[in-house]
Amino acid sequence: MEIWRKSSYSGPSNNCVEVGLGADEVGVRDTKDRDGGLLALDQRQWRSFLAAVRADRFGAAKF
Repeated sequence: MEIWRKSSYSGPSNNCVEVGLGADEVGVRDTKDRDGGLLALDQRQWRSFLAAVRADRFGAAKF
């Protein structure tokens, strides 16, 4: 992943995660520790995760 972005809801703090899009996968990493590794998901897993967040399956999500 060459291009990473963080949520516009994060503001100026680095207390969030960043998402990077690759050809066949999506990466998620901690903004405070960019070299500390990443979680790589395929496109299906990423879509499933986003659907779960939007459905508030993890509790208290405000999207």
